[in-house]
Amino acid sequence: MQLDSLSPQLREALTCIRLAVFDVDGILTDGRLNFLADGREVKSFHTLDGLGIKLLQRCGIETAIITGRRSPQVEQRAEALGITYLRQGREDKLVALDELWSQSGHCAADTAYIGDDLPDLAAIRASAFGASVPNGHPLVRKEADWVTGAAGGKGAAREFCELILAAQGKLDAIYAEYRGC
Repeated sequence: MQLDSLSPQLREALTCIRLAVFDVDGILTDGRLNFLADGREVKSFHTLDGLGIKLLQRCGIETAIITGRRSPQVEQRAEALGITYLRQGREDKLVALDELWSQSGHCAADTAYIGDDLPDLAAIRASAFGASVPNGHPLVRKEADWVTGAAGGKGAAREFCELILAAQGKLDAIYAEYRGC
């Protein structure tokens, strides 16, 4: 866990997180767009990320997806994971995030956001904790508070989830449950 590499201010910010927001393409997927011959889009999601999201929810942290594209696969995945808020077709991620805050009662101070490309930058900067991935755009990585070790679609969202849980002192108890201790 890279919690020790964070400044005391960022560790403190993570303790206040009550909403975790995820981009899709490049975070929950590897960013590639795959199409079948008939034009239908196919997305691949990593199961590690799914469990990470469920662990956040189990610990009382609400989850959201804000994505620029529209996809029935994203809707299905969000439903399967119990994602609280889903915003698709939203290219201005900060506007979507502001709307989400207004509708949910959450605010910047209790939000962590993970994204990989320029449309995510304003939302990353507006949130209490902003993260990116090593295969994200260089400017986004530079502006983010933290960059995962895993690439998007390869467990990066799980690292993000576990970092939040570790900062809140909940991760060790989760691990102990799975160990049967």
